[in-house]
Amino acid sequence: MDDMYQAFAEVYDLFMEDVPYDRWAKEIIGLLKEEGIDDGLVCELGCGTGQMTRRLAAAGYDMTGIDASFDMLMKAREYEAEGILYLEQDMREFELYGTMAAIVSVCDSMNYLTDDGDMEKVFSLVKNYLDPGGIFIFDVNTVYKYENILGEQIITDNREEGSFIWENYYDRQKRINEYELTLFIRDRQLSGENGEDLYKKYEETHFQRAYGIDEITEKVNESGLILKKVLDTDTMQTPSNTSERVCFVIQKGV
Repeated sequence: MDDMYQAFAEVYDLFMEDVPYDRWAKEIIGLLKEEGIDDGLVCELGCGTGQMTRRLAAAGYDMTGIDASFDMLMKAREYEAEGILYLEQDMREFELYGTMAAIVSVCDSMNYLTDDGDMEKVFSLVKNYLDPGGIFIFDVNTVYKYENILGEQIITDNREEGSFIWENYYDRQKRINEYELTLFIRDRQLSGENGEDLYKKYEETHFQRAYGIDEITEKVNESGLILKKVLDTDTMQTPSNTSERVCFVIQKGV
């Protein structure tokens, strides 16, 4: 998992402002409290610019944020949030200083595990770094979403600070979604003599893999972790055939 967010990191929060982080944080906190985790050490995998990390820290959790992207972590560190430890690490190889009460991963970070065996590696590390009875909460985009919502679609957004063209190509056989991302980001240092805004063009390619619920359930069982719940993140109820994002609640045995 190379650093795929070098240019996008600069405008990530701007273009992702519609992501319901507040609602997701409330739901995650509710799930943690259901398991008796009201405070303590919590790690976020794929923390990006720290949107969820900061919200969980504000709720009283002692947060560590892990991301493979140096640029995303640099943006995360620009926000005022005391006591958060950010580590530049690949979630398939992450190392912590001790065990955690909980580990979380949101915004389909787990879908970036595209190679066979990647998810198993993460589950093994999660099991190693969770306290007995600790909880792992993560979400994934569903196969339905890639096949019917994202696949072969072009998404665009145009702002004063920048614009992007997001082209999706989904391979149903391999269950891999390729994102071709073209960014135009305003460069204040290159303003023209007349004060007009100038923009730099960047191109990035991202890949995500679609995992079925049954497939993930099997991997959880094989890892020795315990599957507690699978929920539709929009309804927080049992997923349907048209659920676009699902949340898994997994526990390490006592």
